[in-house]
Amino acid sequence: MTKRRNPFRELERLFEQMQENVEEAATQWTAEPSTETATTGSIRVDLEDRDTEFVVTAELPGFDRKDIDVQLTDQTLQIQADRNTEMKSNADSEYIRRERYHASVSRSIRLPESVDSDGVTAKYTNGILTIEMPKRDPETGGTQIEVE
Repeated sequence: MTKRRNPFRELERLFEQMQENVEEAATQWTAEPSTETATTGSIRVDLEDRDTEFVVTAELPGFDRKDIDVQLTDQTLQIQADRNTEMKSNADSEYIRRERYHASVSRSIRLPESVDSDGVTAKYTNGILTIEMPKRDPETGGTQIEVE
């Protein structure tokens, strides 16, 4: 089976990188400094094209498995993680800046071709999320529609 190459893949990758950079810069612009800030940002990912599947590896350090939400819609994979840490006060100290109590990150990845959503698996180990998505067989990938 020959691999189909998408001539716009590199362009899509550049647009995703630009979007990630803009989102990251926007989260750093605040009107005034605050003692408590919520950290928001993007997730660093690798998208690997293997013979029979796509594999996404994402860095999500500091999150628990229950904090992570993964959704697949059409050809778009959405990864979202949200962490809230209980804030404990200490009578002996006062925070000047506190950035670790809340973090929210997300990333949307457009896949180059359709995948078999029933076969998708996700594993989270030591801060690394690995999602394996089997490619859909091109011959069975569509639905025949009868024309009347």
